[in-house]
Amino acid sequence: MEKYIPVVVIKELSETDKILTALKKSDINTAEITFRTACAAEAIAYACKNYPDMSIGAGTVINAAQCEAALAAGAQFIVSPGLSVDVAKICIEKNIPYYPGCVTPTEIMAALELGITTVKFFPANVYGGLSALKALSGPFPQVKFIPTGGVDRSNIDEFLAFDKIAAIGGSFFVKEALEKMEAEK
Repeated sequence: MEKYIPVVVIKELSETDKILTALKKSDINTAEITFRTACAAEAIAYACKNYPDMSIGAGTVINAAQCEAALAAGAQFIVSPGLSVDVAKICIEKNIPYYPGCVTPTEIMAALELGITTVKFFPANVYGGLSALKALSGPFPQVKFIPTGGVDRSNIDEFLAFDKIAAIGGSFFVKEALEKMEAEK
């Protein structure tokens, strides 16, 4: 798993090339394309076909139907804002990584019961940030976290220095990559 997982919202399919090219130019080869837009599945399919060297996943997947659509489009991993047992079961059955949002001990225990040991911690800034992750790591030493929401350049190094961080998620990676690409023109 790469250390950076950009959260990518594609409103129109035509944006896909610009965004993924910008990420690649910034040496980021992962994209979590959110299921918040009408063209999400189409964008995932396009990205998987045209950027085979990138790890393309689906984000904001909140039910089994979205999960099935994302996997049919070629998604290589699934991310949810919370934990869906139905989504977990589909991903386990198809051997696809699933990163559910878990911020409480109860949610983490539910994920562990499903065999999930890497979880999204969202929104990280609202649920206590790095200090919360350190506290949760005490009773759950086997768990790795993907903090998303409230992580940015001002605190990313602190998060990455903690050994229980699997990766950092965020839309700011997309914004930075696009700005960098524009500045190079």
